[in-house]
Amino acid sequence: MSKIKKNKKNVFYDPSLKRRHFKSKLFKYFTLSSLIVSLAFLAIFFIDMVVKGSSAVQQTYVQVEVSYNEQSAENYRDAVDKKYLELLSRAVLREIPMQIKKNPSLLGTTKVAWMLADDQVDMYMKEYYYKISNKDLATLTELIENGRVEKKFNTIFFTHGDSKTPEYSGILSAMIGTILTLAVAMFVAFPIGVATAVYLEEFSEQNAWSEFLEVNINNLAAIPSILFGLLGLAIFINLFGFPRSSALVGGLTLALMTLPIIVVSSRAALRSVPATIRQAGYGLGLTKVQVVKDHVLPLAFPGIMTGSIIGLAHAMGETAPLIIVGMIAFIPDSPTSVMEAATVMPAQIFTWAGMPERAYIERTAAGILVLLTVLISLNAMAVYLRKKFEVKW
Repeated sequence: MSKIKKNKKNVFYDPSLKRRHFKSKLFKYFTLSSLIVSLAFLAIFFIDMVVKGSSAVQQTYVQVEVSYNEQSAENYRDAVDKKYLELLSRAVLREIPMQIKKNPSLLGTTKVAWMLADDQVDMYMKEYYYKISNKDLATLTELIENGRVEKKFNTIFFTHGDSKTPEYSGILSAMIGTILTLAVAMFVAFPIGVATAVYLEEFSEQNAWSEFLEVNINNLAAIPSILFGLLGLAIFINLFGFPRSSALVGGLTLALMTLPIIVVSSRAALRSVPATIRQAGYGLGLTKVQVVKDHVLPLAFPGIMTGSIIGLAHAMGETAPLIIVGMIAFIPDSPTSVMEAATVMPAQIFTWAGMPERAYIERTAAGILVLLTVLISLNAMAVYLRKKFEVKW
């Protein structure tokens, strides 16, 4: 400990005070710089995703004449002039025979239509790396000069599922699969988690059994997510025989992973209710069940909802456990029930990120932006509910 000294003005001072102030400022600037660096990395990531994903908002279309005849009803390659075939999306051309079968009145007609362009044409129009032959490039240049090539809003990305052709791939099936999966997870995890928290916090006695439950719940919250995927594979698929890749299996697996978070957050919310509320209820002659059901639980419900929404947002970003249960499959059509094969947005983004075509890069970034938007919305909802219904004692 430093000795107190006297300066020339006969004022007592501590020689170590200046050094302690310096260390305090140094620590303050260190923590501030750490925050700035973290925000800088976050900004760089977000800007990079916006730059790469913004081009996915638009898609290139080519205006050509489409002939609906007997030949095109059998072979889509006869529907348009052969010099345009390599410039158009095969996925759209393959729909022409089906259109004729659904509407026979189209036979014998020729229409001028805006057709979806091939992904290489789209990359050329967006000034990215492309692979187009010199012959097709000359045809494309002629079409551009005649005003028959345009970039339009990419509705396909939001209205279609996955596709082997990059220009025809979308995120709709992954979004619906995510909604079904999270609905199953919340339907299972929320009531069980809240009931467990109420029992441990309000009714259980402090004994070896309750301590054993608390230790296991806290440990479950720290287990790597991929282990929950292995557990879901062993129990729900191998033991119970639920359909692989279904939203039911994925939702139950995420429910196991979310359950500890809901229990811990719900217990914290219940613990925040003052003991005077319980004592006032007992003083009026209410039973313990009535006090918890009619007074404690309603007052703790905003905190319970906040923790549950945050747990739901955390589960939404998980990919590893869902890969284990098969939810990374190629799903072009949107699922209509929890028993059908489905995929989720993180798994869809993971799939696109591994594709070699340049067009999938912008779809990967656009998918990340959609996922971030949903996650930020869920967290904002949690903050709003906490602020709106928070009770200050």
